[in-house]
Amino acid sequence: MSDYYETLGVSRNATQDEIKSAYRKLARKLHPDVAGPEHEEEFKEVSAAYDVLGNPEKRQQYDLGGSGFGGGGFSGFNGANAAGFGFADILNEFFSAASSTSGPTPRGGRGQDILTTIDVELKDVTFGTEREIKINTFVKCKTCKGSCCATGTRPKTCSTCGGTGSVQRMARSFLGQVMTTAPCGTCKGHGTIIERPCADCSGEGRVRATRNIKVEIPTGVENGTRIRLSGEGEAGPAGGASGDLYVEIHELPHEVLQRRGDDLHTSLRIPMTAAALGMEFSLETLDGTKKITVEAGSQPESVIIMKGLGVGRLHRQGRGDLYVHLNIEVPTGLDERQRELLSELARLRGEESPIPADSSSGNTGGVHRKGRK
Repeated sequence: MSDYYETLGVSRNATQDEIKSAYRKLARKLHPDVAGPEHEEEFKEVSAAYDVLGNPEKRQQYDLGGSGFGGGGFSGFNGANAAGFGFADILNEFFSAASSTSGPTPRGGRGQDILTTIDVELKDVTFGTEREIKINTFVKCKTCKGSCCATGTRPKTCSTCGGTGSVQRMARSFLGQVMTTAPCGTCKGHGTIIERPCADCSGEGRVRATRNIKVEIPTGVENGTRIRLSGEGEAGPAGGASGDLYVEIHELPHEVLQRRGDDLHTSLRIPMTAAALGMEFSLETLDGTKKITVEAGSQPESVIIMKGLGVGRLHRQGRGDLYVHLNIEVPTGLDERQRELLSELARLRGEESPIPADSSSGNTGGVHRKGRK
């Protein structure tokens, strides 16, 4: 069995794209409908080689010396091969290549986007703030400035394609002679060759480094929001454009305040007497200590609204409100005098009054209703 890499004319370090490109060139050249039936066996060998090398898993097994690659990937000539490259594809390749006028392929590509998370306090999203984060990412090489070349050198124009990144050749088909265009194998379609790569970045045009980036946390931003910083992601290889940085907001829970949209909610525990008689309290808010007045006769679950003390509105003027939920505490552990006073109050109001427990009689307590006088 011949070496599959030799069959396709590629090195063992060839990329999957290079293998695919080599196969397509050979398939167009050797397809029986183009080259004649005498080339059918060669076409089968090329197809069998691509069936293995074109599949990363099969290629890995082949490189490790695995067995079972005896050319079985080709099931016989019927106008198409095992890799799905048929006669219609050949026509398409011929005519699309013949009409192609694209220039050299840029060496650099866009860098990848980065996603990171930042923890923020409720106060940060209420008033807005600026934070600085550190990210480890690819940055443009300072030595070659993304050119990939050693200092004092520059890319050399490819002598094979003259800098166009592609080569043309005449191919014979049943339609006659057809001019085809293909990426230049010498410069890989870039049009230039780097003879002396930069030592600092190994010819990649970028290196890894830690960057400090300032992030504006806008007023009113919601938990889970992703802030996009254009061009702050990974630097692209060979001077390519940088990707974007996405910063996801993680709002930490507050000890006493709960956020609901632009509004804040909290609870205030007050004694029963304060609810009945009314009283002024001091309340800690995000704006500092504020005075809050509990009106006489306030009921359990009453809510006091403090206007404009909520979260700032995103991209809008103003702020939400602070809702203070009253939690009225019922006294416990009463002494005899306190019980008498409460019983007297209940009697005066014509309410149900408690009967003091009488341990000697076995009475454990109860209630009875006193009518109003």
